Amino acid sequence: MNKPLTHYRTCNLCEAMCGLEITHTKTEIISIKGDKNDRFSRGHICPKAVALQDLHEDPERLRKPLERTDTGWREISWDEALDKAAAGLSKIQKQYGNNAVASYLGNPNVHNTGAMLMGRHLHNALRTRNKFSATSVDQLPHHIVAWHLFGHQLKIAVPDIDHCTHMLILGGNPVASNGSIMTVPDVKNRLKSIQKQGGKVVVIDPRKTETAEIATEHHFIRPGTDALLLLAMIHILYRDNRVSPGRLESVIDGLDDIAAAVAPYAPDTVAPVVGIPASEIERMVSEFCAADQAVCYGRMGVSVQEFGLLSQYLVMLFNILTGRLDERGGLMFAKPAADILSQTGRGHMAKSHTRVRGLPEFGGEFPVSALAEEMLTPGEGQIKGLVSVAGNPVLSTPNGEQLSQALEGLDFMVAIDFYINETTRHANIVLPPVSPLEREHYDVIFHSLAVRNTARYAPALFEAAPESKHDWEIYLGLEARMRPATRFKDKLARRALSFTGPKALLEILLRTGPYGGGIHPTKGLSIRKLKANPHGIDFGPLQPVLPKSLYHRDKRIKLNPDFYFADLERIQKRFFASDSDTEFLLIGRRHVRSNNSWLHNSQRLVKGKSRCTAQINPEDAQKLAIENDQLLRLHSRAGTIEIEAEITDRIMPGVISVPHGWGHNKGDIRQTIAMAHAGVSVNDLTDEKAVDLLSGNAVLNGVPISVEVVSQA
Repeated sequence: MNKPLTHYRTCNLCEAMCGLEITHTKTEIISIKGDKNDRFSRGHICPKAVALQDLHEDPERLRKPLERTDTGWREISWDEALDKAAAGLSKIQKQYGNNAVASYLGNPNVHNTGAMLMGRHLHNALRTRNKFSATSVDQLPHHIVAWHLFGHQLKIAVPDIDHCTHMLILGGNPVASNGSIMTVPDVKNRLKSIQKQGGKVVVIDPRKTETAEIATEHHFIRPGTDALLLLAMIHILYRDNRVSPGRLESVIDGLDDIAAAVAPYAPDTVAPVVGIPASEIERMVSEFCAADQAVCYGRMGVSVQEFGLLSQYLVMLFNILTGRLDERGGLMFAKPAADILSQTGRGHMAKSHTRVRGLPEFGGEFPVSALAEEMLTPGEGQIKGLVSVAGNPVLSTPNGEQLSQALEGLDFMVAIDFYINETTRHANIVLPPVSPLEREHYDVIFHSLAVRNTARYAPALFEAAPESKHDWEIYLGLEARMRPATRFKDKLARRALSFTGPKALLEILLRTGPYGGGIHPTKGLSIRKLKANPHGIDFGPLQPVLPKSLYHRDKRIKLNPDFYFADLERIQKRFFASDSDTEFLLIGRRHVRSNNSWLHNSQRLVKGKSRCTAQINPEDAQKLAIENDQLLRLHSRAGTIEIEAEITDRIMPGVISVPHGWGHNKGDIRQTIAMAHAGVSVNDLTDEKAVDLLSGNAVLNGVPISVEVVSQA
């Protein structure tokens, strides 16, 4: 038997960047555990980390390209696969124009160094305006706020949790998510540390989440009303003369327009709508202002609702007005070793709109809620082909059944993915990249969202098989066939990239970053230095960086109140000018042993009692004569699902919670374990017609549904 070896790397399955210690024999994994010498994650890992072994060893993970034929899937060579993929896409573009082919990027791409640094080669191959991604069912509001206020879509502030004494969390469940738009491993102990030092953690959520369970206090809130609560909180600041932006006040534009806008939203006015007593709202604001180092953090539940962008803006505004932006213990900015902001577009909005509904683009991407209708609606500009990369939008975007039907009607589809899942089963050609453990890893994005400045690099654990390809090699292969280089320098550049891959680009980013030594061969940070420090390098806590690091030319913060407060008219109509007869409001939920739809083919992560249930409050269950485990039928405008009931007082009355990522019962997929734990897809209920009109982001929380009993337990 080979002598056991030890490999250190970062887990790439979520945003937390937990350090791993992997014991192996060059060909097999013996164990995966937390790296106790990682200063950032401190030895912590969640159950998902050990599933990296399951993912790598899964016999159903594709190793060779597939072609769909009339008699089923057949393996083909890489040359044949790339030739046929390029030919099929080019045929559509030649007949209907470049925009007849669309692309969709799932969020595993952001955890992939090669995909992040070399994705432009895929876009260059396609040259289409019809680009979609998981961003518009997730964090899009964060990007728009960052772009408006700070001048760059990736200039996103995160809670300085390690120095915080009072944390107010709206619609976030970091104990289950390990942080989200906040890279924070071992978050549970970090939150408990706030409390041990006499501070408070306050959670506002329609469900008593895993985070709420350990919080100092928890308040239920009616789904979709976070904007009203935040307007009342800011109203109190102005009413009580508590507005104090601190040292940044002199560089903020738009402060004079806020008081009048929030004046109508007194706590007594909003309390009956949001479901939190006015006295509690008053107390929460008072305690927040009194705390030495406080921060307000809003996440997924705030983003994916009818007023998601306005709500995230108000979260930022509340932090600014209380002097918590760019201050210790408040909202701060990371100083990443590889500064990708300087190499990416700052952002733009509404330069173009979707063909059918006229939804605005942001950063060159359209809202994914429009993807199916752009395929199904005939006429000039109709999408006829698709390239899907590491995504499963049939399960992760609104009205998945409609999207599945749209995919079935495409002329041609290519999937860059190593599974046949609910989306990729529609592809004509499937191009599987190597597994995460067969590629080098550096978190290009998440160091920019980290609550501490660190850097960590790992080479591939296992050598990829000679007949396999990395994601970036697939991109280059399609680009070479669809957009051949004609100039000598372009041919030379592509040739060089085919040898160096993303490693050379990462080296440049590190050497030109804040800790790099430029062209000096031995000074500063480099991949060589990171490899010599396999547990990572710690650059210390977050530090104030404003106004110097702002991307606006005049180095000022632009509040843009006119853009955001234009949405107050819609707020008035939605909550105060009409009566709602909605029986229930639907929200999602996640679990620490799940990550969207990715990991359900791992037995260790899906074993045990089914987690795909409809959580309902005991009061509501009694009214409808519902018992635990009874089969319920949930119905929305978009569709219907049948799911078992789970009666719990952890859910607010009038609210139903169904986890997302399930529904592995849609056609011929190749994920045996997932199919045995199929569950149902909550996105067969979510409505593609319901979007946040200000941003185009999908509405996944606060969806109106009806509930009826199908059968007895």
